[in-house]
Amino acid sequence: MIRLLAVDLDGTLLTHDLELDPRDVEAARRAEAAGVRVVACTGRPFPGALPWVTKLGLGSPIVCYQGAQVRTLDGGMLLDHGVPHDAAMDVVRFCRENDLHVQAYRDDDLIVERDRPEAQEYSRHAGMALHVVGDLDAAMGGTTPKLVIAADPEVVERWLPEVRQRWDGRLYVATSLPRYIEITSLDADKRQALEWLCARLGVGRAETAAVGDGRNDQPMIEWACAGYAVEGAPPEVVAAAGGRVVGRPGTAGFARLVEALIG
Repeated sequence: MIRLLAVDLDGTLLTHDLELDPRDVEAARRAEAAGVRVVACTGRPFPGALPWVTKLGLGSPIVCYQGAQVRTLDGGMLLDHGVPHDAAMDVVRFCRENDLHVQAYRDDDLIVERDRPEAQEYSRHAGMALHVVGDLDAAMGGTTPKLVIAADPEVVERWLPEVRQRWDGRLYVATSLPRYIEITSLDADKRQALEWLCARLGVGRAETAAVGDGRNDQPMIEWACAGYAVEGAPPEVVAAAGGRVVGRPGTAGFARLVEALIG
């Protein structure tokens, strides 16, 4: 029996236009009423995730910042695995040298060195104010939950292999949406955060399901007892789900999954 359903937000429940299907919202609430915890597991920062979790009517802690943090709905910190400053600055210098937009976070603020179009697009998508700080080295603090390289999808796909190879064994690198390369501590991904939260809640792996659309969702899809990919996800994500797919946002794919899981 499934007692916890981990669900990504962007590209799984949220459309590219930031719309929620009312059928999916109703399904999430129906699952909760049936005793199935629905847990948002998102790359979004906490301030960018909370409004959507509220609209969905979810009551469980949020796995946010790509698994770097687990937060209560009132903002309380349950788990925090940030990227150390020196490692973060290594990424920042690489991006400076290659004219790539990179951003970091401090105290839930989105911080950048330059006000670029990529920064404005992310700010709008995340629903977060943009803070131009001039120098991330001085502004970032001891850790940052994650770094994000934002670029056009073809640029992301071109740089992803090099970024992964460069920080292999030091940082975790994956795409979330096609425009974002997400970089976190090796201790921080959605699987590790979900596994930690399940242990805290007394939920066994055999009682879990997970659904997502991005490469950053692959670890939790592989770990959950029942993993599902969103139609159109990268091939490796679909493979991690054993070929099980649900419909894209706006097609009630999540609602049908909930129906299958709880009847």
